[in-house]
Amino acid sequence: MPHIGAFSLLVRDYDEAIAFYVGKLGFDLTEDSDRGGGKRWVRVTPKGGQTSLLLARAANDAQGATVGAQAGGRIWLFLETDDFQRDHAAFLAAGVHFREEPRREPYGVVAVFDDLYGNGWDLIQHA
Repeated sequence: MPHIGAFSLLVRDYDEAIAFYVGKLGFDLTEDSDRGGGKRWVRVTPKGGQTSLLLARAANDAQGATVGAQAGGRIWLFLETDDFQRDHAAFLAAGVHFREEPRREPYGVVAVFDDLYGNGWDLIQHA
């Protein structure tokens, strides 16, 4: 069955993005290959996940202008967890900025956080 293996996320710098996603969110660095000319193929994957973020360094001013705003200000990334309290506490301890306190919704418990560039994410544990 086909599945989405990865999607690209524009970043300013490979290493600072790796430091955030691996160091603060606990993702695995699943690939970091030199492609020459300063380009790298960098994939980070949530532990146990199937879909990766392909960290794509902005290559020009137009791309750079959209770093942190790829969704036009909407929440567009959803990190599902089996233990909201554990991950919320770990992210806070790592210095991740949450826009709100956790809230209970009919579908589960959720809180919005920002990545290092300001992209909005939902941390969510489904009911």
